[in-house]
Amino acid sequence: MNTPTSLARQNTLLLAAAFILIELLAAVALSAYLLLPLARRSADDLAGLMILSAQTWAELPPHTRVDFEVELRASHALALRAESPGVGVDEWHPPYFYLLEDALAHRTGARKHLVRENVGDATWYWTNLPAGDGYLAVGLSEQRIAAQPVTALLIALLGGLALAGGIAVWLARRITAPLARLEEAATRIGQGESPELLPETGPTELAALAGRFNAMARQVRELLQARTTLLVGVSHDLRTPLARMRLALELLKLDPTPALIERLENDIEEMNGLIATLLDLARGLEREPPVTVDLADWLGELAADFSTPERSVTVTCPSCQRAIPPRALRRAIGNLLQNALRHAPGAPVELVCIEDAGQCRIGILDRGPGIPPDQIEAMFQPFHRLDPSRSPATGGAGLGLAIVRELARANGWDVRLEPRAGGGLAAWLCM
Repeated sequence: MNTPTSLARQNTLLLAAAFILIELLAAVALSAYLLLPLARRSADDLAGLMILSAQTWAELPPHTRVDFEVELRASHALALRAESPGVGVDEWHPPYFYLLEDALAHRTGARKHLVRENVGDATWYWTNLPAGDGYLAVGLSEQRIAAQPVTALLIALLGGLALAGGIAVWLARRITAPLARLEEAATRIGQGESPELLPETGPTELAALAGRFNAMARQVRELLQARTTLLVGVSHDLRTPLARMRLALELLKLDPTPALIERLENDIEEMNGLIATLLDLARGLEREPPVTVDLADWLGELAADFSTPERSVTVTCPSCQRAIPPRALRRAIGNLLQNALRHAPGAPVELVCIEDAGQCRIGILDRGPGIPPDQIEAMFQPFHRLDPSRSPATGGAGLGLAIVRELARANGWDVRLEPRAGGGLAAWLCM
């Protein structure tokens, strides 16, 4: 089984290969369209100078030829001699001398290989050229051709390879470093830890990914806090009815009475209600397929279910068609209506619906005591209640608003509480 390579290694190899390919293409294009034409032109000019030098030497008076040879060697690094260099063989020359052979063949009509000859520490290349009625050996020093295209190309390729590898490693690390931090943070979250939020910097895609991860990390942190609060709250709220049930059982052993049995039944009902509320909170994360309804009729039916002969819930909503998850929305609005009816006894409760720029806002308005502004956010925490006694007679388990918020998060809604002018509370569900 092949072991998968790391993203950094893959990116490094791909980037290095891309840089090398680009460098090779640039070298080929530069050689084919710039260096080679210039070298051909230079070789043709040098071939013309060598032929002209041989012809000029043949036309000069004999006593001036020595001075001409000295000047030619000093100015153009060319040498003349009457002795033939012999027949050249097809051996390796620097690339420029192959071009010079082509240029000489084009000008003289006869192709000859240059003859290499070592003179001291210098290397000379000779050829026979027409001079008057005969031939004259014309030579040029290898040092005259200072250009070394092969060496330059190799140095450029090796240097480019090293530079491409370094840049590729740097770019790969720059890309994969945020992913490595993301992997480490995700591992820590999987182990139940709470890592630091990732910096939302760098390229747009990585910054967006870090932002999404940070949002998920906050949600996980809130869920862990809510789970801890739920466990603590459940253990606290179940302890009281359990203690009463234990006491009632002991009393039943001594004197069974209908009152004790009724107390047991009430405690069991209280515990069952708490467990049912916790199940509602757990179901808040489930998604429900939307159904298109007329909000005015739907809210009217919901208000009728919560109205009593003593108190009615009034509805103000224009007729409008909207796709909603009916069970989730009913549970959310129902919890808000229960809170309003419980905490504002004897006061009117209004259920209103407002459409604005494609957004729908459903409000539950009451004239109860309201909630202090500094306590509004805390009211969404599980088991948090304004009543410190936590008596069932004055409120529920403290999970109603927590369930509403979980439902809102699961369905992309926004829920907020606002004090009303003139007293009371306005609970708004925006979707």
